[in-house]
Amino acid sequence: MRDTRESRLLLILLVAVAFALITVDIKGGESSPLNGARKTAAGLLGPAERGAAGAVDPIARTIRAIRDSGTMQQRLDQVGNENTELRQRLASSDMAAGRTKQLDDLLRTAGTGGYTIKAAQVIAIGAAQGFSWTITIDAGSDDGVQRDMTVINGEGLVGRVTTVARTTATVLLATDPGFTAGTRMEGSGEIGFAAGQGASPMKVELLNGKAQVKPGDRLVTFGSQSGRPFVPGVPVGKVLQVQATPDALTKTVLVQPFVSFTRLDLVGVVVVPPRTDPRDSVLPPVPSNTPSPAAQAQPPASPAGSASPAGSASPAQPSSVPGGN
Repeated sequence: MRDTRESRLLLILLVAVAFALITVDIKGGESSPLNGARKTAAGLLGPAERGAAGAVDPIARTIRAIRDSGTMQQRLDQVGNENTELRQRLASSDMAAGRTKQLDDLLRTAGTGGYTIKAAQVIAIGAAQGFSWTITIDAGSDDGVQRDMTVINGEGLVGRVTTVARTTATVLLATDPGFTAGTRMEGSGEIGFAAGQGASPMKVELLNGKAQVKPGDRLVTFGSQSGRPFVPGVPVGKVLQVQATPDALTKTVLVQPFVSFTRLDLVGVVVVPPRTDPRDSVLPPVPSNTPSPAAQAQPPASPAGSASPAGSASPAQPSSVPGGN
């Protein structure tokens, strides 16, 4: 018991001395008598503290990195997800804008030609029922679609309906080797028959072997009875090449279709044909620097300052005859 009481008294004495030193240090401020001892202790213990801190600091940084690695990965994942979502929104916006333009072009073509259409979207491509160039659309008999109806888009002739289900239909594309459609040349009205050649340009056999045709001339559909399988006036394509066939009864030309068949998306099935033949009105406007076929067919103007003989009539302008030759 004696040793315990002495230990307690010593502890109390040390605590009292510590408080006394703290009080003296606080009251002394910068002139505290303990400043010298403090500086001496700092000079002796400072290098040891820096060495210990240098040894411990890499370990501390490693521990903090391990602790924060989960948070950094989460942030990276969040940023990646946000970027992916942003790209999807941009893609959706571009797709929506593209489809809006396709729909506008389709409605403009249908309105100009007087076609009543059922708009549809391409949902599948590929071989079907033995055909090698076909598409499947999301419109069928429930939408008024029937076999042998003309299919168009904003650029021109896409093909014709071959098979119809309740909610879908199969369309034979104009590029299929088994596809054939009657055509009419713009301006001259020369009649021919266009056939698909797969990825190659379409081949058109003009009935008039002496028809005046050149690259750049355009064609539209001739039309069928009651508008099936083809309504009249649908843009088909433009002439790429006129094949040399001297003394032949027909003339063969290669035609580049207006429609981009590898990018089909929105199409229209003509469910009601036009009341009158739109002729060439559905064709896109000719660029201002390119003379139209009608202008090319006109005779040259009289030289400036020359006058026609008195009493003579001006030469009659040639006109196209409906139905061609």
